[in-house]
Amino acid sequence: MTTKPLFPRRVERLRTTMRTLGLDAYLVAIEANRRYLSGYSAEDGQFDETAGMLIITADQLLLATDSRYELQAREEAAGYEIVCYRNGLMEELSSRFADLDCRRVGFESVRMSVRQHRELSSRIGKTGKNIELVPLEAVVEDQRACKDAQEIAATRRAVACAETAFKKLREVIRPGLAETEIARMLEDFMRAEGAEGPSFPIIVASGPNSALPHAVPGERRLQPGEPLLLDWGARVDGYCSDISRTLFGGTPDAQFRQCYRTVQIAQAAAIDAIRAGQSGRDVDAVARGIIREAGFKGRFGHSLGHGTGLFIHEAPRLSPRSDDVLKTGMLVTVEPGIYLPDWGGVRLENQVCVREDGAEILNTLDLEDFILPV
Repeated sequence: MTTKPLFPRRVERLRTTMRTLGLDAYLVAIEANRRYLSGYSAEDGQFDETAGMLIITADQLLLATDSRYELQAREEAAGYEIVCYRNGLMEELSSRFADLDCRRVGFESVRMSVRQHRELSSRIGKTGKNIELVPLEAVVEDQRACKDAQEIAATRRAVACAETAFKKLREVIRPGLAETEIARMLEDFMRAEGAEGPSFPIIVASGPNSALPHAVPGERRLQPGEPLLLDWGARVDGYCSDISRTLFGGTPDAQFRQCYRTVQIAQAAAIDAIRAGQSGRDVDAVARGIIREAGFKGRFGHSLGHGTGLFIHEAPRLSPRSDDVLKTGMLVTVEPGIYLPDWGGVRLENQVCVREDGAEILNTLDLEDFILPV
């Protein structure tokens, strides 16, 4: 009895695109795309290594991998024929394309290296078959941009996991702790709540370090009377959460209150502007304009937000250069910030789900709860 594919609707949508592009097969190498289409969750070791590739045709589903992943592939990739290659992946692919009588094979150009392409082309040539390799971008990624109910539910669990961990951290965090200590505690709390791990390297930045949007936690210790910026997320069932909060040790001064309130207003206005049909550029402009008019021109340098999913950064983008149009089911972060050199910074980040007539906020943490006891 043949096992049905785990995600038949996703596969059929890809096959529809393949027919439009005139493809006989599509080669899927990007880790998140493999998991999205098959359920196979093995991770690539590094940029020049792969845990396997999918070959999708009009009527066949294959997963080519090596012996390290064979058992996992058979357990996870329901509906796929598992091909455990012995003589190298490119040799296996070329012979499979020839056996399947493929003429046009699409591949993910952002993932296949020049060396891999050269080797695959050479081995295809030796088969004597006339097979064209067609470089393509964002075929599966565009499909992934709008999340289904299962993906949104997984993201909710990831948000809840990260928020519960943060609440536990709030109970123990005090001035005197090093940034690295705080980051380790937060990761431990997330794992204790069931996270597979953090969505990305956790950012913990105290005092002047919080003026660096992507600060790396160091040995600096949090002092009373300064901001503490945290940016963290949990990965649950493969899906990422992404949250930022800024705290203050003791009674906030006027500088902090002005920055915090401005960022809070900018975030709320941007979320209020989100709905299906709105552009990423226009939503970004709402928050950026509020921050500029409050006297902080040039102090909000990064984009307002990005999509999340199996990767922490996905389509769409909310930025001054974004041509993306928001659609129902997209998950995006909204994370305006103000960064002042030699003082510090404030960033607030929530995740929202785009709906036809607005945005649904997935977070529950109280934005007014930002004071740390000293």
